Amino acid sequence: MQSLSLSFSTIFAAFLLSACTSITSSEKVDAAARESTREQITSTPDAWSTSANEGAKTVDWVASFNDQTLQKLVEEAQANNKDLQAAAANVERSRALAAQAGASLKPALNLSSGGTRSGNADSSTASSNYNIGLQVDWELDLWGRIRSGSQAAAASAQAAEADYRYAQHSLAAATAKAYFTNIEANLQLDIARENLSILEETTRIVKVQYDNDVVSSQDLALARSDLATAREGLLTLEGSQRDAARALEILLGRYPSAELTVRESLPKTPSQPPVGIPSEILERRPDLIAAERRVASAFNALNQAKAARLPSISLTSSTGGSSNSLSNLLDPTNVAWQLGGNLLAPLFDGGTRRAQVEIATADQKQALAAYGQAALTAFKEVEINLDQGVVLARRISELQEAEKESKKAYRIANLRYKEGEIALLELLTIQQRVIAAKSNLTSVQRLLLEQRVNLSLALGGDWQL
Repeated sequence: MQSLSLSFSTIFAAFLLSACTSITSSEKVDAAARESTREQITSTPDAWSTSANEGAKTVDWVASFNDQTLQKLVEEAQANNKDLQAAAANVERSRALAAQAGASLKPALNLSSGGTRSGNADSSTASSNYNIGLQVDWELDLWGRIRSGSQAAAASAQAAEADYRYAQHSLAAATAKAYFTNIEANLQLDIARENLSILEETTRIVKVQYDNDVVSSQDLALARSDLATAREGLLTLEGSQRDAARALEILLGRYPSAELTVRESLPKTPSQPPVGIPSEILERRPDLIAAERRVASAFNALNQAKAARLPSISLTSSTGGSSNSLSNLLDPTNVAWQLGGNLLAPLFDGGTRRAQVEIATADQKQALAAYGQAALTAFKEVEINLDQGVVLARRISELQEAEKESKKAYRIANLRYKEGEIALLELLTIQQRVIAAKSNLTSVQRLLLEQRVNLSLALGGDWQL
C-alpha cells in the first residue's frame, strides 16, 4: 500500500513538473511571437509618402469647419442614434462579463437556512428542526487560469469600449458627410432652378421670334425640348434632396420626414495637415486600439486554456447550527464547523482540453493577423485621403477656371445670337456648359469637405464629443 502511494506521488510530481515546463516554454514562444509581430507591424515609414502642401494640423475636426449647425447635429446624433445606443449596451455587457470573470478570484460566501416539521398521521405530537449555516468556497488559482480568464475578459471589455469610441467617430463622420450632401443637394437645386429660369426665358424669346418668322419651328421645338428636360432634371434633384434629408434625419434618430433645414452654402474647407505627420499618430485610432486589445485577450485566453490542463485545488469551509428550537439555534453547543480541500487532476478527457488549447492558439494567430491587417488598412486610408486632398484641390482650381471661362463664352455667345451670328443650338450648348461647370464645381467642393472628414477619421484625430 505504501509503495502504491509512493508511486502515485511520483507520477503526480512528474505530471506537475512536465506541465510547468510546458508553460514556461509556451511563454517563451508567446514572447517571441509578440516580438516578431511588433517588428512586423512597426516596420512602417516614419511619415506618409503623400505630402500635404498647406496649413496646420487641426485638433478638433468638427470645430475646424466653424459651423455651429454641424456641431449641434453631431451632438444630437451622438445622443439619439439607435446604432450607437446598441454599441453602448454592448460595452455594458462586456464590462459585466469582465466583472463576472474576475469574481472567481475571490472566495464565494453563501448563507443557508431551513426548517422542517415532522410527525406521523396517528400522533398528535410533532417535532421541529431548524438550521442555519455559512459556507465558503474558494478555488486556489495556482496556475493563473482564473486570472488569465479575468484578464482576457477585461481586454475584451476594453476592445468593446474602443469599438464604441470608433462608432462615435464614425457616426460623427457620417453625420458631417450627410450634412454636406444636404447642402450640396440644395445648391444643385438652385443651379437647376437657375437653368430652368434661363431656359424659360429663352423659350419665350424663341416663341416671339417664331411668331415673327425670325426663327424656324426647329428652333422652337429645340428650346421646348431643353425646357422639358430641365424640368425633369429639377424633379429628380428635388427627390434626391428629400432622400438626403431623410438619410441625415435617420442618423440623428429623428423620424425621416424630409423636413430638415441646413445652411445655404458649404462651409469653408479646413486646411490640410502639414507635411511630416508621424505615422505613430495612428496608435490613437480606436479601431486599432480595439484590435490590439483583442490580441491581448487572445494571449490570455491561450494561457487560460493551457492552465486548464493542470490540477485545480479548491478549499471549502462551512459553519452552522442546528436545533429543534429557534432560540437555541446559535447556542455554541449546537454550532459545528467543517474545513475541507479538494484536488481535481484531469487524467483523460478524450482530448477536450488539448483541443481547447489548439482553438485558443488559432484564435491568437487570427487576432494577430487581424491586428496587422487593421494597421495596414489604416495606413492605406491615410495615404489615400492625403492623396485625394491634393487631387481634389487641383480639380477645384481647374473647375473654377472652367466656370469662369464658360461664363465668358456664354456672354459673348448671347450677344452673337442676338445679332443673328450664331444659331440657337450653339447658344444652348454653351449655356449647358456653364451649368455643368457650376454643378461639377459644387460637387467637388463637397467631395473635398468629405475628404477632410475621412482624413480626420483615418488619423484618429482628437474628438471632443
